[in-house]
Amino acid sequence: MTQTNKPYEVAVYYFPNYHVDTRNEAWHGEGWTEWELVKRATPRFAGHDLPKVPLWGYTDEADPAAMAQKIDAAADHGVDAFIFDWYWYEDGPYLERALEEGFLGAANNERLKFSLMWANHDWIDIHPAPRNKPYNTLAQGTVSREAFARATDHMIAAYFKRPNYWRIDGKLYLSVYELMSLVKGLGGVEATREALEDFRARVRAAGLGELHVNAVVWGVQILPGEQKIANEGELLAALGIDSVSSYVWIHHQELPSFPETPYADVSARSAEDWEKFSRQYALPYLPNVTMGWDSSPRTVQSDRFDNLGYPFMGMLSENTPEQFRLALERMKRFLERDINGFRAFTVNAWNEWTEGSYLEPDTKHGLAYLEAIKEVFGA
Repeated sequence: MTQTNKPYEVAVYYFPNYHVDTRNEAWHGEGWTEWELVKRATPRFAGHDLPKVPLWGYTDEADPAAMAQKIDAAADHGVDAFIFDWYWYEDGPYLERALEEGFLGAANNERLKFSLMWANHDWIDIHPAPRNKPYNTLAQGTVSREAFARATDHMIAAYFKRPNYWRIDGKLYLSVYELMSLVKGLGGVEATREALEDFRARVRAAGLGELHVNAVVWGVQILPGEQKIANEGELLAALGIDSVSSYVWIHHQELPSFPETPYADVSARSAEDWEKFSRQYALPYLPNVTMGWDSSPRTVQSDRFDNLGYPFMGMLSENTPEQFRLALERMKRFLERDINGFRAFTVNAWNEWTEGSYLEPDTKHGLAYLEAIKEVFGA
């Protein structure tokens, strides 16, 4: 379905918390980025492989030169697009500099397509998280109609007009992480549909064609405050959603063992999910391959590490480059069956370092995970 010379497109989620942001400085202090958690991560049990050390150093992703290095590595190894986790709260943007200064400022940004996943969840004070709950909410994910209009006008002006914005069947791809948060903020299902229709009309009026609105779906709550969608089919139809997608395997697969569950086990079960979700929803389904999972770097390292719920939770073990390659081969076989409505899939993630899911090279495996993508799907 996608416009490309390659049989299948590889779209990788990008989490932009590795540059200085004014909100983060207010919450954590001058110059803070999530690299601070990566540096301070410690083994929580025998054999736990932490800390992870980035091969390129603790780079500033808002620096166009640093982002250019990421773009070249991704494009050279068969990645077609970055899907940026994108934040806009009632009072405006957050973590936007990685995209607006880093990616769009990089001289080679045309080598990759890009798009947005509006990460409209509450921003919880979990960087790092203590054992005791509830955690403080630093920013509400819900937005009013006025804030929605400001955010979507910014998308049209700053991103959608770019020639390398990712399109599906010629339509601008935009994903929404939490439909229930969107509905709650906009005042109900009918009001949300009206807001989305107005958004589509503004895209057309700008001469940009049509909008493709995707919704992330899941069955397992991870972040505090996430709401599982009830009566998914009815809600998706009522809102006029164009497709659904998955963000990470553990949104659908609980990890039965603590502290570790073998990656191969969850990989096999997740491959079964791809067909299940393709048939469950009356919409195209964009499936996901997850590189790994370990959210322990987001916990207070001096607190005892017990199974208490995110980020004090189990992790995936033995997620080697070879196991990742096998998961990609499963995905390729699935896509060849052409039952899900997309000739594309997503990977979690380029740089979720503190959730243990990253393609960006580290000092242990180098570019091996990227090389697995190139081996299976080509450059």
